[in-house]
Formats: sequence, structure tokens, C-alpha cells
Amino acid sequence: MTSKIWVSPPHMTGEELNYIESSITGNWISSTGPYIDKFEDEIKYYLDNKIEVAALNSGTSAIHLALIQLGIKEGDEVICQSFTFSASANPILYLKAKPIFVDSEEETWNMCPILLEEAIEDRIKKGKKPKAIIAVHLYGMPYKVNQIHSIANKYSIPMIEDAAEAFGSSYNKIKCGSFGDFGILSFNGNKIITTSSGGALLCKSKSIKKNSIYLATQAKDDAPHYQHSKIGYNYRMSNILAGIGLAQIKVLDKRVKARREIFKYYYKNLNKELNISFSIENPEMYSNRWMTTILTKSFEQREKIRLALEKNNIESKPLWKPLHLQPVFTSTPKYCNGVSVNLFKKGLCLPSGSNLSKFELEQIVGIIKNSLFL
Repeated sequence: MTSKIWVSPPHMTGEELNYIESSITGNWISSTGPYIDKFEDEIKYYLDNKIEVAALNSGTSAIHLALIQLGIKEGDEVICQSFTFSASANPILYLKAKPIFVDSEEETWNMCPILLEEAIEDRIKKGKKPKAIIAVHLYGMPYKVNQIHSIANKYSIPMIEDAAEAFGSSYNKIKCGSFGDFGILSFNGNKIITTSSGGALLCKSKSIKKNSIYLATQAKDDAPHYQHSKIGYNYRMSNILAGIGLAQIKVLDKRVKARREIFKYYYKNLNKELNISFSIENPEMYSNRWMTTILTKSFEQREKIRLALEKNNIESKPLWKPLHLQPVFTSTPKYCNGVSVNLFKKGLCLPSGSNLSKFELEQIVGIIKNSLFL
């Protein structure tokens, strides 16, 4: 059997080992060390120095800290995109607040501006103005930033910009992660660059960054002994992981270029004659194409492709199951138009790793074509 082709495997440079060895020999292996500050500075530089960066152990932690600093409390309502991974919404529940799910629009597959405003107005009529909005740049495709943020500003609701899958994407030539009151990144093993696990909280001021790090390091007060005036968390990134990130961020643009070329290959070779469609960038959008996703004509066609790939030791995954359909969220209020349900039933993530070979791409496309003509 040939080696398995994964949907989005890590793509290491080899230089990561130098940073790991240096961390160990220098005894900087915990959540303090010089590489953490350097990694934060490199992220900030990549994002055009528009924001402050706190390196954390996950993107989920970043959302949690953002919600805390926005003052979200038990009983508050937070609007969240339904078509996303559960980590976008789980931190709302950590604070005993209530997620309000909003469905997608058909162009970018992200939060629908029309439904967003309908949801806000309806919640206000019910006496519960939402305290925050979490919008996601899904699969690396920017959401409709101007429309979504215009609505948030109209109702004075803070924005959390979930750019976990969109490091390297941009909107109107401004990097994703720079638009919200808070932004979040993920460096999980399947992301476009990785620190094995890890994430970052993006914010607008040094004072907010300082408070984020304070909360992420168990909220230790400035005292010679251990003193705590607030509840803290063990969320800081380690120096070793930050070192891995320093090696990875050097090749971020190369990884984006490679993934965009992979998308172009699929787009060129899986044409409309096969009843397969793709999400397309609007002129103001630039997607890192973290994941090449396709939309088939039916659930049956999607499964025919997925199972044919699986038979050949090639991983593919259905698109995210909308959160409003997840058993854990069955009683959660939702504002839906059917778009995300249709995407889930008919959509598939294809292997998109930046280390895919031309031979592997040809193999994948060949299997897909053969499966549809059988």
C-alpha cells in the first residue's frame, strides 16, 4: 500500500530542529524564553505592524480570552457563525453565555450579512442585545469584511475575527486577523504553518496584550509571592513551540503560493462538466486556499468521491457540519437559510497540503474522475 495522502499534513522545513535544540540546550523549554517574543514580533511584522500579538497554546484559548476581555458573562448572548468548527463556539459555553448561530451566504460560505442583521434586531426585540460577534474566514476564504463590520458598528457590537484558517489571506490588501476588536490565529498541526499546537490572540493595544498574557499565565499579581486577584489560565505558548513557529513563518508566503497552485490545479481539472463547483474569490479577497473545497451536485456524488479516495488510501473530509445541527447545540437559537446544510451534504475537502506532489495531485484527480464515470 502506498503512503497515505492526508488532507492537510504538517510541512516542516528542517530548520525547526535548530530552534528546538537551542531551546533545550539553553533550558528555555517552558512558557518563558526569547523565542516567544520573537515569534510574536514576526507575526506582528507579517500583519503590517497593525496589531499586538500574544502567543498562546491554541486558537480556542485566544477566543476564550477575547470573550473574557469583552466582559462576556453568564447569560450573555454571542452571535457565532454556524458553519465552522466547534472551537469557534465552545468558549462561549465556557463562560456560561449563549451562542446565537447565524447561517452562511453562498459566495464565500461565511456569515451572511442579511441574516446577521436580522438576528441582531430579533435578539434586541427579545430584550437581549448580543454582546459580541464571532465571524470566521472559513477554509482561508475571507468573509465579507466591509458588510459584516458595518453591521457590527451600526449596533455597537464588538467583533472577534476568527482567522484560525486564514493566516496569509487578505481583504482589500489588508491581512486577515487585523479587522476585529480581537483576532485569533491557530498553529495547529493541520494549519498552513504550524507550531504543532498553538495559537495567537491579536489585539489593538499593548495594554490589552499585557492583560491577555497576564490572564494566560494564571493571573499572577506583581508580588514576591504567588498572589492572584483574578482567575487565570494556563494558556501561554512554550518557547519550544515558538521556535518551531519562527522556522515556519519564514516560509508562510511559500506555503500560501503552493496551496493556491494546488487549488488552481483542482479548479482546472475538475470542471463544470463533472457538476463540481468551487468557492471563488471576490475581487477584494485573497485566500490562502488553506483547504481546497468542492461542492458536488448531491450527497451521493460526494460520498462516491470520498469513498473512492478512501479506498486508495487518500483522506478527504466532508465540510463542517453546521453547529446548529450538532447534538450539543440542539437548543441553541439559530437564524438559518439552508446554505450551510446544503454545503455540509454536498461539500468535500480535498487533500491540500503544500507538500503534495504533482504525481499525487494527478492521482487524486484521476480517482475523482473515474469515480464519477463508473
